[in-house]
Amino acid sequence: MNGKASWMFRIIAVLTLAVATGAQTHAPTPDHFSGILNDYTAATGIGGPWEMHGTWSLNLKKESGKADFSVVMTMEHPDYWVLANPPVQSTPPAPTLSPTVDNPGLRSPHTHHLTMTDATVSSDPTILSLCPGDSPATTVRFVVTGLADITGNGTAAPFQKSATTGVVTLSKLQVCITGGTEVTYSNMAMTFANDSPAGLKHFGILPIHGVVRKTHDNDHDHDFDKDDGDHSH
Repeated sequence: MNGKASWMFRIIAVLTLAVATGAQTHAPTPDHFSGILNDYTAATGIGGPWEMHGTWSLNLKKESGKADFSVVMTMEHPDYWVLANPPVQSTPPAPTLSPTVDNPGLRSPHTHHLTMTDATVSSDPTILSLCPGDSPATTVRFVVTGLADITGNGTAAPFQKSATTGVVTLSKLQVCITGGTEVTYSNMAMTFANDSPAGLKHFGILPIHGVVRKTHDNDHDHDFDKDDGDHSH
């Protein structure tokens, strides 16, 4: 009898674990994501490199398959650019000016607000395969694609507004949310499409990387700054 009870207990334990694992695997996607981004642009083609720091937010409108995405960031040239581009001396024969990393004006600091409204959310494998790879590798959870409106210091960014016609051209943007085995939603990468000359003109072709700091849905709010060990959301 004791042997039968022992085997029964083991079977129940295995079934309980399987149900719990399945529930975690099929846990609903959170409604809201937010985080920070820190990255550099390429050095060539856009007067770079530019150093970028900011925060981002993503709200999924699940029933509609749409989402709103926004970014606020600062952007400036890093030390490397300042040292590689000394100021030009305009009154010879005075000695050539030496670049100084302590001159904030040489960095061309500025801000950007980026918004994307009613963008399309997709988990189609073909779309997921377009996301940039990570190292160590991550799994793409879903992709958001839409048109981004961008400001520069609070006004329509010069690179998306025609100097002759004044017409504003929005930039097609892809946002990939990815994760791993311990943190389901850990990474964010946004990339401007090849057919978006406005965005590419300033940000370049490389993906801009960020981290998921917080997720939220109707039943659970998870802040990775106050990690409780539950990474399922």
